[in-house]
Amino acid sequence: MGRQLVPLFCVLLAGIWLAGCASPHHLALSPTRTAEVPQLGDGQSVSVFAQDGRDSDVIGHRSGQGMSTSVITVDSHQVVPKLQEEAERAVADMGFTPAQERADGRPVLTLELANLDYTHGDSTQMGLDEANIEGVLRAVVQHQGTTYTGTYTSRRVQSYAVKPGQAANTRMLNELLSDALNRAFSDRQLGELMAR
Repeated sequence: MGRQLVPLFCVLLAGIWLAGCASPHHLALSPTRTAEVPQLGDGQSVSVFAQDGRDSDVIGHRSGQGMSTSVITVDSHQVVPKLQEEAERAVADMGFTPAQERADGRPVLTLELANLDYTHGDSTQMGLDEANIEGVLRAVVQHQGTTYTGTYTSRRVQSYAVKPGQAANTRMLNELLSDALNRAFSDRQLGELMAR
C-alpha cells in the first residue's frame, strides 16, 4: 500500500510545483541607487518628476511564448513612486533641494522608465535556459532654455536550469534598474545643467 502512495505523492508534488511555475508574475520593484553622485548643488530647488514611458505594464513571458499564465508585469503605479523617491534622493545627495511642483526659472528633472523587457533566450549550454532582461532609464533636465537628455541602459543574461520564481525575477529586475539608476545619477552633465 505504501509503495503505491509514493508515486501518487510525487505526482501531486509535481503538479503543485508546475502550478506555481505557471502562474503570472506581478512584480513589485524597489530599485535603489548605490553609487556616489557628484556634489554640484548649493541648495537650489529642482523640480523632480518620474514617469513611465512604456506602452504596457507587461514586460515579457517566462516561457518564451505568449501564454497568459507565464506573463510578467511591472505595474506603472507601483514602480513610478519608487523611481520618484530615488530621483529625489539623488537630487538631494547632489546638493539640491527637490520639489514636486514647477516654478519659473527652476530646473526640471524628469526621470522616465523608457523600457523594461524580459525575453526567453536560447542558451548554448545543454540543460540550461536563459532570460535576457533589459532596463532603460531616460533622464531629461531642462533649465534656462537648454535641455540635456541622457539614456542609461542596463542588460543582463541569466542562465538557469529551473525557471526563476517570482522572488528571483524581482531580485534580478531590481538589480537591473538599480544599475541603470547608478548610471543615470553618476552623469555629471545632469547636475551641471541643474546647477547652472
